[in-house]
Amino acid sequence: MRLDTQFAFLDEGSKKEIRRTILKAVAIPGYQVPFASREMPIARGWGTGGLQITLSLIGRPDVLKVIDQGADESVNAVSIKKLVKDTTGVKLTESTKDSTLIQSRHRVPEMPLTKDQILILQVPMPEALRSVEAREYVTKRLHADEEYSGAWLMLFEQIMKYGSTATDADHPVVVNNRYITAPSPIPRFDNPKLHQSEALILLGAGREKKIYAIPPYTNVESLAFEDYPFQVEDFEGKYCHLCGSTGVFMDEIIDPVTNEPIYQCNDTSYCLERLNKKENVEVEKSYV
Repeated sequence: MRLDTQFAFLDEGSKKEIRRTILKAVAIPGYQVPFASREMPIARGWGTGGLQITLSLIGRPDVLKVIDQGADESVNAVSIKKLVKDTTGVKLTESTKDSTLIQSRHRVPEMPLTKDQILILQVPMPEALRSVEAREYVTKRLHADEEYSGAWLMLFEQIMKYGSTATDADHPVVVNNRYITAPSPIPRFDNPKLHQSEALILLGAGREKKIYAIPPYTNVESLAFEDYPFQVEDFEGKYCHLCGSTGVFMDEIIDPVTNEPIYQCNDTSYCLERLNKKENVEVEKSYV
């Protein structure tokens, strides 16, 4: 593979086509816009949609952060960062606040995003109605007619069977009071962060050849019934055993010494920044 052919791997014609797709997606929030997904040097299903968006938008002044299920150090995140770095020379960072482009798989960072940032989510299954309708041409018609009884029925059946909705991740949302949309498999905990987000959120599915968007300050409401309101994962009474954070999305792990469950921030850079801040405070106190 030659990495010195052109800036950001893709040819300029491909970037223009993807940018036009993004513009249409921003103009129609939540609507899935088809695009000619290119072959990439990673397998489909490993973030090719998000990567194509990143490579189409990135410029030399940008600072890129890539996370995979909350971790900056996973194989997928490191491989994507290496490709973008080798073909653009842009700065990389693990700090959310220092980044201008954030490509993410399955998480929205804990730190609130700003209007100067773009969040790019990798999406394996962009069609929110796929679990109730397998035929693509029918789902297109259902979206056009705003016929979403199948999605509501899916939630109703979960409540009848389990007593509550049973979507762990990818809980469908209504974008701009119009389209039911898959928020990519982010946990329910992250769904509220999409509502009125200051940052532009772009979602790319390379295998399914779809791009859609949630523009800044757009209403995003998680699908729920009035008598069974939407609920996020409950971490009440739990805290990160490393940094002490509460009110964030956490992983449950087993303490190797006590064999008891303990909790740890899923967003590793957020946890690290908290630890560094605590350490700096302790150092300053020791010199007083």
